[in-house]
Amino acid sequence: MGKSGKIIAAVDVGTTKVVVVAGRKSEDGKIEILGYGKARSMGVKRGVVLNIDEAFSAIHEAIRQAEDAFQGDIEEVYVNIVGQQLKTLSNQAERYIGERRIVSDEDVDSLFQQAKKIELPAGYKIYHAAPQLFTIDHESGIPNPVGMTGEKMQAEFKLMVAPEVYETNLKLCFDRAGITIRKTMIDPLASSEILLSDDEKEAGVVLLDIGGGTTKMAIYHDGVLCYSSLIPFGGNVITHDIKEGCTILARQAESLKVQFGQAMGDFAPEDRVVTIPGISGWEPKEISFKSLAFIIQARMEEIIEAFFFQIEKSGYMDKVGAGIVLTGGSALLPNLGQLIKFQTGLDVRKGIPRLKLGEQWKELEDPRNATVLGLLLTALNEVENDEPAKEFFFKPKKKKTHSTQPGFFSQMKKEVTRQVTLFFEDEQDTEMF
Repeated sequence: MGKSGKIIAAVDVGTTKVVVVAGRKSEDGKIEILGYGKARSMGVKRGVVLNIDEAFSAIHEAIRQAEDAFQGDIEEVYVNIVGQQLKTLSNQAERYIGERRIVSDEDVDSLFQQAKKIELPAGYKIYHAAPQLFTIDHESGIPNPVGMTGEKMQAEFKLMVAPEVYETNLKLCFDRAGITIRKTMIDPLASSEILLSDDEKEAGVVLLDIGGGTTKMAIYHDGVLCYSSLIPFGGNVITHDIKEGCTILARQAESLKVQFGQAMGDFAPEDRVVTIPGISGWEPKEISFKSLAFIIQARMEEIIEAFFFQIEKSGYMDKVGAGIVLTGGSALLPNLGQLIKFQTGLDVRKGIPRLKLGEQWKELEDPRNATVLGLLLTALNEVENDEPAKEFFFKPKKKKTHSTQPGFFSQMKKEVTRQVTLFFEDEQDTEMF
């Protein structure tokens, strides 16, 4: 297999699910998906691994499914980092180049290292460092200083820092499976690789990921990640509100949200209802689409208010020229874009990964998979440019011990008429968002 054919695995460890995608680049440079695995997340709260045993079990199951698809062993992975304690710090650095000396790559590298010499909160580490525009002498706004001449080079850096234990706990989980984490990557960076254009990043854009247990927000401007924040609730609180408001089971509330929910009550039909089977002989319940939508809207407005506060706090409110790119499972809620635009005044578009994966993997092109596909794309691009001495990340299995289940991606879809009856079963695989 040529260098371009190295197989890479990406793992998204989320609050509600763990997703694994294995793939490689074909000779013509296209991404070829070889394996996919998904398991309900355990031991993870607000994006952070807290229980090593439980998290390992979920990670192991998702990896096993992906391995079965191509009959190989996953040995190294790219993994996302996310958590409420993620902070954005700023630090300035400068370097004297010398009289009329040409700026080199080594000069820029030295500036990066200098920028990282900053006092961090106890237990924190730098996960990502990015310069804003460079300044050479009195010439500012330089995106790439290499090759320019001058005496002094300056730049302000944005540093993404978070507790080191975020990475440590992830490594403990993968060590148990005999797998090495090749690289950890801040979650918004991974998603942006596959959802945002260079023009959007330059004009200023907010990447908003409303997931199952957290809402992640990242602001790009002048092509650089300038600010990142996490709100410690997401689709899970909407499910909880439906459960409490309709006095039904959590799994029933999740199914209601996924299949019939929308983000604006005024747009929901008044003449449609859903019948929820009674529990242990109790009478069934009827819930109107409109009532369901207003429950969702009330909580979603709180989420919007929370992340809009973060945009204002960041200082980049007047620099978001492109608007908001919405992703995550909740991006699938009808009319959510309209609600966000109404609440914030910013333009909104839905961010959907588009990799032309072919019909077999078409269902992977979903907002819920933006992070893991972004990780995979980043990994494949980096490994493609690695040194030839690098080993393959996978080795063949001698025996096939498992098989993937047919219809793994299929979801329950039912035509909604005036009166709809739901059958909620414990084994039903309903996506959480």
